[in-house]
Amino acid sequence: MPEIIRFNPNKQHYGTTTLITGYALCSSLLAVINKFAITKFNYPALLTALQYLTSSFGVWVLAKFNLLHHDPFKFPIAKKFFPAAIVFYLAIFANTNLLRHANVETSIVFRSLTPLLVAVTDTAFRKQPYPAKLTFVSLFIILGGAVGYVVTDKGFTLVAYLWAFVYSMTITVEMVYVKHMVMNLGLNTWGFVFYNNLLSLMIAPFFWVLSGECGELFSSVSGGWDRLEPVAFVAVCLSCLFGLLISFFGFAARKAISATAFTVTCVVNKFLTVLINVLIWDKHATPIGL
Repeated sequence: MPEIIRFNPNKQHYGTTTLITGYALCSSLLAVINKFAITKFNYPALLTALQYLTSSFGVWVLAKFNLLHHDPFKFPIAKKFFPAAIVFYLAIFANTNLLRHANVETSIVFRSLTPLLVAVTDTAFRKQPYPAKLTFVSLFIILGGAVGYVVTDKGFTLVAYLWAFVYSMTITVEMVYVKHMVMNLGLNTWGFVFYNNLLSLMIAPFFWVLSGECGELFSSVSGGWDRLEPVAFVAVCLSCLFGLLISFFGFAARKAISATAFTVTCVVNKFLTVLINVLIWDKHATPIGL
């Protein structure tokens, strides 16, 4: 089994600002796109599987045309990365189901709880230094805003908040654990995109059956599937495209900044998400919640 190769942070091929901006734009837009896609295509497990298929197959095809380079698939590397792929899949699966039962703002609020959790977890498990005092104050301000939103949320449902809790816990573990893998496994950025999405695609059928969604889909098909309107098809395609883009920018940005800084970036870019969400339809929070 090959030794783990240490990533050299001095060999960055992309500017940190460019990576963070690219990730922020993809992340802010994808939240709205996924909500719209789930509204029109109510199969979250299948939607995430299509995203993983598009990303892994897209990277493979682009590499065949020499448009990019990714590390080849090797079982020892896949075995090391597999736990990270499971955590990643659980986080995305929980988020997609959360969007199925709640508005976009609820998803954002619970995501905003994670920077504080990640800061503590990153210190406890990766032995990273604690953030500065002012940073901690900022994280608690974010926490206070989230609590205020929950108090004013008129769309509260137990199912939505259960998914929100699962999402918060899994995304916290994912942020720290994947950061550890990114810094130690030695793959290039496209290699991480390829491994992560391919392994997640392998996991997807299990959750598709476990959630009972396969039965819903087969019932719809056997009864004459009339739900996939052109607008739904476009939404699913956009979701898959942005899934590929956010995979690249996400892994590249993780290499460039700390786990806590990356998590804060995930939260702050949602100001744009909220603005877009309010402008395009009525599936958003109350004025007080906003």
